[in-house]
Amino acid sequence: MAKSTFSLSNIRRKAIDQVGVEERCARFQSRSIKTDAKKQGLKMALNMIDLTTLEGKDTEGKVRQLCHKAAHLHHSLPDLPHVAAVCVYPTFVKLAKSLVAHKGIKVASVSTAFPSGQSFLKYKLDETKEAVAEGADEIDMVISRGRFHQGDYAYVFDEISAVKEACGKARLKVILETGELGNLDAVYFASQIAISAGADFIKTSTGKISPAATLPVTLVMLEAIRDHYHATGKMVGMKPAGGISNSKLALHYLIMVKETLGEAWLTNEWFRFGASSLANDLLKQLVKQETGIYQSANYFALD
Repeated sequence: MAKSTFSLSNIRRKAIDQVGVEERCARFQSRSIKTDAKKQGLKMALNMIDLTTLEGKDTEGKVRQLCHKAAHLHHSLPDLPHVAAVCVYPTFVKLAKSLVAHKGIKVASVSTAFPSGQSFLKYKLDETKEAVAEGADEIDMVISRGRFHQGDYAYVFDEISAVKEACGKARLKVILETGELGNLDAVYFASQIAISAGADFIKTSTGKISPAATLPVTLVMLEAIRDHYHATGKMVGMKPAGGISNSKLALHYLIMVKETLGEAWLTNEWFRFGASSLANDLLKQLVKQETGIYQSANYFALD
């Protein structure tokens, strides 16, 4: 690992008012959304999804099925946007790339001993380089929470910096696994460490730990992004992942992004949903907008 540039004095910390955060989140959920704005928001959310399969039983057939769905969301709605990316294990990156790259869909891959993060740095860097060499456009890494809880913040910072360097031109999403950080103060502090170390995105969760993404946790991470942007002018993306399964909640997230960071973040370049099950509910709602009736869940492809 290169010589550390970490300095605790350069990392912003602040005490988070949990009651205030929860009150703000309740207000986001009370907004009234008109029909045209709702339709626009549903399509926007669909275009922000990282469609994912990360199971031990994944096969080439499962990845082919996922990629087909990513490229063909619904036959009766030809004007739909495609999803932002498919996310797979490193061993399936080359296959996924061959199936969706021509559609403009990115291929993301998890790395750094996902989901635990418990391995040697050498292997984490090798895994990252291998995934990028296979064609990954984006790398989702998980931080070493054990080191964070030990107070070894320099290790966490340096590890993220080293993985960022190993990514080359690929974008790096840093997963904080917020369900294991303990409180909102720690979420804000970990966000600042990840951003300062070079994260292109910060992400709530692996989807393997409960609780995963919540509105309060995501709001605190958005505020860390906002504070960094005001201090440096550098934009950083946000990806809540896990637990967002219905369209109404997705629209509340988009309202929160707009009112915290502004409209510049309302593209899949800067905001993503790590929520594969959300795709079918968005499609169901869009069909309802077009036809006036709900289709059965049987009409939508499985992930």
